[in-house]
Amino acid sequence: MKKIINTPHAPAPIGPYNQAVVFGNTIYISGQIPLHPVTGELVMDSIQSETKQVMENLKAILTAADMTFENVVKASIFISDMNNFGAINEVYGAYFNNETAPARETVQVSCLPKNVNVEISMIAIK
Repeated sequence: MKKIINTPHAPAPIGPYNQAVVFGNTIYISGQIPLHPVTGELVMDSIQSETKQVMENLKAILTAADMTFENVVKASIFISDMNNFGAINEVYGAYFNNETAPARETVQVSCLPKNVNVEISMIAIK
């Protein structure tokens, strides 16, 4: 049976979905954008600050499910400009140990929700 995860420490969904769904020992985390969970404002100061906010939102959801980034087995990164790959990768990489980092793809897309520059979703196993 699936369990819904919604925490006030990550942005509320902006559509008909939940922050995450746990099924068995696996959590499927919806794509997170750089929305600040308290203010509801976009964090758009720099690509680094956008990416950090996205990762902090993901961290809050993992924490609500009693998991950490060590549990993540798959990440999907969607970016609006592949020229930002290096800066995004640097921030993203700070949340993982290289030896146990998850599988991942990074895809450039033409547009993201609210015209942000980065969105990341994850799958983790307990």
